[in-house]
Amino acid sequence: MAPNATETTSLVKGNNEEAENMKKLKAYQPWAFFVTFGGYFMAHFSRKCYSTVKQQLQETAGYSPLILSEMDTVFMGTYAAGNIISGKLGDTFNPTTVLAIGLFGSGICLFLINISLWFDFLSFSLTLGNFFIIAVYFLFGFFQSTGGPVGTAVMGNWFCDKKSIESRGLIFGLWTCHQYCGDITAALCTAFVLGAGFDYTWAILIPALTNFAWGFLTMKLIADPADIGIITPEVAIRLEKLKAKQATQGSHIVDEGPAPITYAAALQIPMVAQYAFAFGFFKLTNYVLFFWLPYFLGKHFDPVTANLIASLYSVGMMPGGIIVGYVSDLFGGRRASVIGVFMSMLFVFLFVFSFKSEELTAIPLLIMLGIMGILVGGPNNIITSAVAADLASHPSVRGNNKSLGTVTGLINGCGSITASIGLLAVGPLQSVFGWGSVWLFLMGCTFIGTALMGTKIKDELFPAKEEYAEVEANLAV
Repeated sequence: MAPNATETTSLVKGNNEEAENMKKLKAYQPWAFFVTFGGYFMAHFSRKCYSTVKQQLQETAGYSPLILSEMDTVFMGTYAAGNIISGKLGDTFNPTTVLAIGLFGSGICLFLINISLWFDFLSFSLTLGNFFIIAVYFLFGFFQSTGGPVGTAVMGNWFCDKKSIESRGLIFGLWTCHQYCGDITAALCTAFVLGAGFDYTWAILIPALTNFAWGFLTMKLIADPADIGIITPEVAIRLEKLKAKQATQGSHIVDEGPAPITYAAALQIPMVAQYAFAFGFFKLTNYVLFFWLPYFLGKHFDPVTANLIASLYSVGMMPGGIIVGYVSDLFGGRRASVIGVFMSMLFVFLFVFSFKSEELTAIPLLIMLGIMGILVGGPNNIITSAVAADLASHPSVRGNNKSLGTVTGLINGCGSITASIGLLAVGPLQSVFGWGSVWLFLMGCTFIGTALMGTKIKDELFPAKEEYAEVEANLAV
C-alpha cells in the first residue's frame, strides 16, 4: 500500500532532519579533532620538556639522580591509576571539563616546579625540597592522565557516523600522532631555550603557559553532539530503546541520557580485559626499547651516533598507527588480525636482535629500528584509540556513549601498570645474562600479548554467520 500524504511528509521531514544533523556533525568534526589533538599534544609536550632538562636539574638545581628517578616512578604510578580514574570521570561528568582540569592542573604543577627552582627550595631544606617536587609530580601524573581516555571519548562522540566508523582506524591513527608531535616540539623548544642563552627553567615555564591557554580553549569545546541537538546513530539507538520501553510499560519515560558504565560492566564487554593485558605486554616492549635503546647503543657507538640511531625507533612509531589503522579499515575493521601480523613480524626482528644486536653496524640498525618503530607503534596507538572505540560500540552497550572513556582508561591504566612492573626485570636481566636475554624477554612479551588476542583474531578470520549479520546491522545504523 502506498504511503499517504501525511506519511510522505513525515518521511521527507525525517530525511531533511537527518541530512541537517549529518551536516552539523561533519562541520564540527575537524574542530573536535584539532582541540583534542592539541590537548594530548600538550601532555607530551609537558612531559618531554621536563625530561630534556634533567641534566640541568641535576647540575644546576642540585637534584640527585635518585630523586629524578623517583619522580619518574611516582609519575608512572599515578599516571597508570589516573587513566583508570579519569576515564570513568569523563563518562560521568562533562568530558571537556575533565580535559580542561587536566590541562590546568598540569600547568599549575609545572609552575610549582618552577617556583621551587626559582626560590631554590633545596637550599632551605634538602628534605623539604625533595618532598615538594615528588609531591608535585605525584599530582602531575593524575592531571596528565586525562588526555588519553577522555580525549578518545570525545573523539568517539563526534566521529560516530557510518563513514567515520568505516575509516575509524585511519582517523585515530592520524590523531595518535599527537604524542610524537609533542615530543618533537618539546625537544625543539628546549634546544631553542638553551641555544638562545635563556635560563633552563623557561623550558618548563613555556609548557606551563601553553597548558593554561589550551585549557581555556578546551572549555569551549562541545563534548557531545547531543548537547547541541544533533541526533547521532548512538542517540537514535537509545531513543528507540526508550520508545520500546515506554510501549511495554505504557507510561511516559523522561530521556535523562545514557547512564555512565561501571568498571565491572566495562570489563564484561567481550575482549576488554584481554586487550587491557595484551596492551600491557605490547607497551612493556615499547617502554624497554624507548628507555633502554640509548643505553644499549651507547655501549657500541659514540653518544651522537647512539642517539641518532635510537631516534629512528621513535620516528618509525609515528606512521605506525596510521598504517595499522588504514590497513585494518581496508580489511573491514579486522584490527586484531592486522595487529597480530605486525607483532609476528616484530617477533622475527627481536629474534634477529637476540643473536646479532651487538654485531650490527649503524646502517642495518637504523633500518631495523625504523621498521621496529612502525611494528610497535602501530598496535600500541590503535589499541588505545580505534580498538577502544570498537569495543565501546559492542552491541551490549550500543546506544550508550558513556562507555568509551571507561574502556579506554581501563586499557591504558592496566597496560601502564603491567609495563611498569615488567620494566623492573630489564636491569637484572641485562646485567646478569646479557642483552640477548632482554630481547628474548621481549619476544616472550610479544608472544603473550598476541596470544591474548587469539580468540579475537580467530573470530575475525573465521566469523560465524550471525556475526556477518551483526556487522551489517551495525554499519546500517
